[in-house]
Parts: sequence; C-alpha cells; structure tokens
Amino acid sequence: MADAMLQLEGVTKSFGELEVLRGIDLEVAKGEVVCVLGPSGSGKSTMLRCINMLEPPDDGQIYLEGTDICKQGGKGESGWDVDYVRRRVGMVFQQFNLFPHKSAIENVALAQRTVLRRGQGEARTKAAALLKRVGLADKLEEYPERLSGGQQQRVAIARALAMDPHVMLFDEVTSALDPELIKEVLDVMRELADEGMTMVVVTHEMGFASDVGDQVVFMDGGVIVEQGKPKDVLESPKEERTKRFLGLVLEH
Repeated sequence: MADAMLQLEGVTKSFGELEVLRGIDLEVAKGEVVCVLGPSGSGKSTMLRCINMLEPPDDGQIYLEGTDICKQGGKGESGWDVDYVRRRVGMVFQQFNLFPHKSAIENVALAQRTVLRRGQGEARTKAAALLKRVGLADKLEEYPERLSGGQQQRVAIARALAMDPHVMLFDEVTSALDPELIKEVLDVMRELADEGMTMVVVTHEMGFASDVGDQVVFMDGGVIVEQGKPKDVLESPKEERTKRFLGLVLEH
C-alpha cells in the first residue's frame, strides 16, 4: 500500500434496485496508467464517479494516497471528504462541459480562482501555460463554439490539470469526437503518461490501452472480470466474457 496512489476495496453502488458496482477491488500505483474496458452499463463510469466522489459509494473503502476518503463507510453525505478529493483528483468527461460564454483561458482559470483561491494573474498565467502544453497556445481567447471537439476536449484536460491533481480520471473522453480528432486528444494523454501522471482511463481505444496502459481492467456486470498486463488481457484473455467483448470490439 505504501506506493499505492489509489485503492478500492469492496466498493458497491446501487441506484434504486439497480446494482451497478458489486464489490470492486482495484489498486493503482503512483505513476501507473490503468485502462478500463467493458461494454456499456458495466459500471466503468460509475467507478470513476465514486473515485472522485460525484457518486459516493454505498459500501466499501477508497483510499487516496493512503487516506480513507469514505470516512463513514457509506453512512451519508456528511462523512465524505469531498474537498480532499477535489484538490487531488482531476476528471475529464465524455462531454466537454465548458462554459460557452467564457474563452478557453477563462475556462481554465475559473476553478483555480474559485476553488484554489489563486489570484487572477496567477490563474491566467497557469491557464496559458497549460493551454500551450496541450497545443492550444494560439486559441487562448477563443470561445468554445469556435473550437473543434478535439480542441474543446484539450481545453477540458487543461482545466483539470490546472488544479494540480495527483490522479487524473478520463471517462471515454474520445467517444464524442470525430475519428480525425481522436489522435490529438490521445497524444496529450500519452504525454501525461510519459510525464508520470497517475491515470485511470475508461476507453474503447484498444491501441491506446495496449501502448500506454500499465494495467488493463475488463469490467462487466458491475464486477472486474479480468485484469493484468495489456498484452495478457488483450492478446490472451482467460475469461470467456473478455474474449467475447474483445472479439466484438476488434472486428470493427
């Protein structure tokens, strides 16, 4: 556990009668990239939302850098240490969720000012540097409607990085993009991985999972069916459910 950035132990989550997570155990080491695969409805996105406390789990423990962020073990909102999580976990969603009335640099500066209480000058300087880092140095003052989907998603990544996260969560961030725009977003994620960012990536991009992932996790029916090195899971899966899923995905 000493070098574990993230640990999930027996995490469960239901919505009414629907049991979405049924006892998830997962460990992510510092600097590791874990790629999560699985069919729609398998619980992948819900697991990410539990990690960053958008959906606090019903039961189980989640440790972030050794700190139990589920203090009350699922006994209500008052026990969740949401501030601790928000300052350490960045999340990028399938939809870009940018403020349409704010420019790229304003979108990236806003949370720094409201959450981290950075001054306007410091926040804008940081935002400009991050937008340059994701290849958008010439788009600082552009509004979202004038940016392509890939550019908007890169603004969203810069916005998450502006909070200086220790862990980055990516929830199918390329699935709303046209094929020619996917590479520019994946390239930014590859660079983050190369720089040692701890990442949990829900994706259908098998090439990315194979090339960049340290671990691949296959989920179905709210459980982890199989996990291991990308080569093992993607090329020689042991479980029938994994084989069926990969067979369908790799046909397309």
